[in-house]
Amino acid sequence: MRKIIVLSMISLDGVMQAPGGPEEDTSDGFEFGGWTVPYGDKAYDDAVQKELKPADYLLGRKTFEIWENYWPDHSEFWPEINNGNKYVLSKTRKKSDWKNSIFIESLAEIEKLKDSDGLDIHVWGSSELIHLLLKNNLVDELRLKIHPLLLGKGKKLFDDKANPSAFSLIESTVTTTGVILANYIRNGEIKTGNAII
Repeated sequence: MRKIIVLSMISLDGVMQAPGGPEEDTSDGFEFGGWTVPYGDKAYDDAVQKELKPADYLLGRKTFEIWENYWPDHSEFWPEINNGNKYVLSKTRKKSDWKNSIFIESLAEIEKLKDSDGLDIHVWGSSELIHLLLKNNLVDELRLKIHPLLLGKGKKLFDDKANPSAFSLIESTVTTTGVILANYIRNGEIKTGNAII
């Protein structure tokens, strides 16, 4: 069985839309594309480099279409994205010229993929896909870069349909620019109790 790992750059209010540049994703009038750029430092760059190691990828169609227009021509920065298998959840797309792109249509196919042998499966971008995965308990790990700003609007990492579940923090760093790099693994069900006041 493979792990499904969500890797996301988010604001304090959970927005994950267009972290890399102004033209990345302007849907719904989003005007803050590139909001992560001022927050880079060595710790941040080191964390990103670790996350670019070989993996397979699970993407929503919209993220895939942004990526297929960019990454094939920029392999010097991230060669593994071109070499790795890219599984794309879509009911409208069936093929792409980008090598190793495989289109799937259902949650059942994701579950079958998770139960197979192979590299861990990384999910980048793809907010609607992440919502589906969290709703169905399919996320094993969250690797978050929490940036010290509020964006107010935009696509969010979490919605109100996520299945309640607990996670444990296994690694964390605070960068010189105030970004919290936090890795969480799934840790069973929610535990509750009475607070002593």
